[in-house]
Amino acid sequence: MKQNIGNIERIARIVVGAAILSLAFIGPATPWGYLGIVPILTGLVGWCPPYQLLGISTCGKTGACCHKG
Repeated sequence: MKQNIGNIERIARIVVGAAILSLAFIGPATPWGYLGIVPILTGLVGWCPPYQLLGISTCGKTGACCHKG
């Protein structure tokens, strides 16, 4: 898999995902908070399936954040 998420977006996804995931344990304590796992995983892996389908990449023109895969 070739990375298609830039470094800044990866960090943002992890932070937002952790905030959403925390809703499963604190706050309203709703199971919907487990959806926060999705942005955390895509942020850690650096690959987003919908981006792949739509041909989107936030790595930049140089592809510096992307590895050949």
